[in-house]
Amino acid sequence: MSWLEAVAVLLAGVGAGAVNTVVGSGTLLTFPVLLAVGYSPLVANVSNNVGLTPGSISGAIGYRAELGGQGRRLRQLGVASFAGSLTGGVLLLTLPEGAFRAIVPALIALSCVLVLVQPWLTSRVASLSRHPEHGGVPLFVGVYLAGIYGGYFGAAQGVLLIALLGLFFDEHLQRVNAAKNVLAAIVNGVAAVLFVLVSHVAWAAAGLIAVGSVIGALIGARVGRRIRPGVLRGLVALVGVAAIVQILAR
Repeated sequence: MSWLEAVAVLLAGVGAGAVNTVVGSGTLLTFPVLLAVGYSPLVANVSNNVGLTPGSISGAIGYRAELGGQGRRLRQLGVASFAGSLTGGVLLLTLPEGAFRAIVPALIALSCVLVLVQPWLTSRVASLSRHPEHGGVPLFVGVYLAGIYGGYFGAAQGVLLIALLGLFFDEHLQRVNAAKNVLAAIVNGVAAVLFVLVSHVAWAAAGLIAVGSVIGALIGARVGRRIRPGVLRGLVALVGVAAIVQILAR
């Protein structure tokens, strides 16, 4: 990796850390950059997950004020995120790499759609009757499925979690976002440990993303509320489309 490529990976990590904290689709920034510098899709995905984990933890800490009173529900839903992430990570490592290459463009396209329709999802969630204490079995299953997605690929898992949590909890969006950050950190962390133990990690790339994502998460937690959501969603979607084109061209 040249120094220019290293700078690009680092800056992508900063952007991903900020976006993950605010929206939850930072992989759509880092994954295409890792492909562009020459990593295979599978190695890029594994290394990206390992690198983004410190940023996910940092983002959750940055929203700690909004986590007050959510300990019980997060302990319950954390089990679902843990199990889902482990399932998704095992699927990633056991399925042929050709299957990942074939599936990822569709997952990125789904992620882009989720990012773009997030305002509609949020407005729909706001109009529904919700339950402030717990979401029961339906929410547990939904968080588990989101964990599988996050452990396998992860782009826009935050959007899925915000939609799920918002359906069941009568909470301010910032408190929902704080809970999302904790669950996403669990998913990323579990998958990262699995990948470090049994898969190949490009440590130079993962380290640069880790440093950048921590910086970006701190920025996102402080100034994320001031970013125009439409601009952020449009940028993420454009990067996602570029990633699809790049994968199909390989």
